[in-house]
Amino acid sequence: MKASELRKLGSEELSAKEAELAQELFNLKFQLHTGHLENSARINSARKSIARVKTILHETV
Repeated sequence: MKASELRKLGSEELSAKEAELAQELFNLKFQLHTGHLENSARINSARKSIARVKTILHETV
């Protein structure tokens, strides 16, 4: 998601999105270590998305 789209969400929705992305990152890391991950660039994408959400959450506080 783009930052402009994330800014339209409320803090509760952002927190839920952060949890969802953290779970996705965990699953991607698990797949990487078991040898089932085809596109390792998705890990960096998930990490950056989590950082975007946390940044916007911090801006609203």
